[in-house]
Amino acid sequence: MRYRIKLFGEITIKSRSVRKEMVRCLRTNIRNTLRDIDPTVRVADHWDALEIRPSAPLDDAAHATIEASLTRIPGIHEVQVVEAHPFTDFATAAERLVPLWREALPGRRFRVSVKRRGQHDFSSEDLERYLGSALLDAVPSARVDLRHPEIDVGLELKDRRLLLVSRRLPGLGGYPLGTQGQALALISGGFDSPVAAWRLMRRGLKTHFVFFNLGGPAHEQGVREVTHHLWQQYSASHRVNFISVPFDGVVDEIQRQVPAGLAGVVLKRMMLRAANRVAARARLPALVTGDALAQVSSQSLANLGLIDAVSERPILRPLVASDKQTIIADARHIGTARFAEALPEYCGVMSHRPHVRPSPAQIEAAEAGFDDAILEAAIAAASMTRSDRLLESAPTLAEIDEIATPGALLDAPDATVIDIRHPDEREAAPLTLPRGEPLAIPFFELAQRAPSLPRRRYLLYCEQGVMSRMQALHLADRGLAHFGVYRGDDRGRV
Repeated sequence: MRYRIKLFGEITIKSRSVRKEMVRCLRTNIRNTLRDIDPTVRVADHWDALEIRPSAPLDDAAHATIEASLTRIPGIHEVQVVEAHPFTDFATAAERLVPLWREALPGRRFRVSVKRRGQHDFSSEDLERYLGSALLDAVPSARVDLRHPEIDVGLELKDRRLLLVSRRLPGLGGYPLGTQGQALALISGGFDSPVAAWRLMRRGLKTHFVFFNLGGPAHEQGVREVTHHLWQQYSASHRVNFISVPFDGVVDEIQRQVPAGLAGVVLKRMMLRAANRVAARARLPALVTGDALAQVSSQSLANLGLIDAVSERPILRPLVASDKQTIIADARHIGTARFAEALPEYCGVMSHRPHVRPSPAQIEAAEAGFDDAILEAAIAAASMTRSDRLLESAPTLAEIDEIATPGALLDAPDATVIDIRHPDEREAAPLTLPRGEPLAIPFFELAQRAPSLPRRRYLLYCEQGVMSRMQALHLADRGLAHFGVYRGDDRGRV
């Protein structure tokens, strides 16, 4: 068994030199992606298609892995699974062709297309007519349509060898990875940023990742997992870097110094300042974000302009005109939605009653009291991991004490609940406990205040329960293992 690779249509209309370079890159990318399955796989260029020839017989599992990998490599329009047989006569060719198409043809219009090379005592049209007649005999409800067929039954005859396409698998499309340069993508682990990175990988952009850690080791572990999935599935032909920047100190400073309505925009500006510094060191000419126009307050046109103002590099926003449901559908398609569903959106809790049209003067005034040394320290503390090693150094997470229901809380008289929601959230939906009153410490102050609290058992509460668990893990990583989670419901889940 071998595979024929049809090129993405936009590659085929490029100039000869550009097409030749793109095909060269695609051949290399295919070899690099398949090397763990077949280290000496051969990839031949036939101008209108590539042919992949495994170097040795492979079992069904290996073939399935190859086929799945090929459908995720940028630059491929279609993967054709090709079977090779000796050609003896028309009747034998029909016996091999009919079983491959019997299930696909009922009620459909089709034609047979034969590509023939070599010396034969018949024409391509002779073989097409014979095979078409055999298919009509096997599937009486089908009909031949030479001009506008729904199905094109293709085969090749090379001297005395018959090549039949047994299956066609849709490819990813786009341009070969690396042909459009490199960029640095800001990734948070939510729905948007992985989809934004994937869309540009599909367009041939080799994409590195920078992550701004707002939630400690648990937050980073979740984002490492989604980044590794994205790399392994769609850009395994190249090694890229994952840079983690500890940003909890920056968040704390923003909460202390910046008016609440401007905090979200200022946070994004700080992230872009740091991302530009990281990109400069790596010589990456562009940044990628998952912004979609008007999706949230910081993505209004006015706020995007204020955010862009601090960037030294162009910012690519492939989702800018996409609606949320389309983005979520893409996330499910590429397999990143399951990660997003398990991670909280930290940026989303930064601004309450946010401004959608602040002036540049308001933003400058809001940032005037910010201690720039905190941002410098965060950048200096950044760590870098190669994409193929993202899961090697995953931290061992502590066991977190959890109480699910108000009834269970009554059985824990030694526990004090801390409501870590933003003050506006607490005011809108006060937390009622079966006994006593909760402490009120917003999550962005918790890390600073936790060490000074009297040593006792504490349970953190937030609406979803996910952020409180991450905060408890973050504190446990700092040696404060007496913080757990109160979920406050009867569902028994986070």
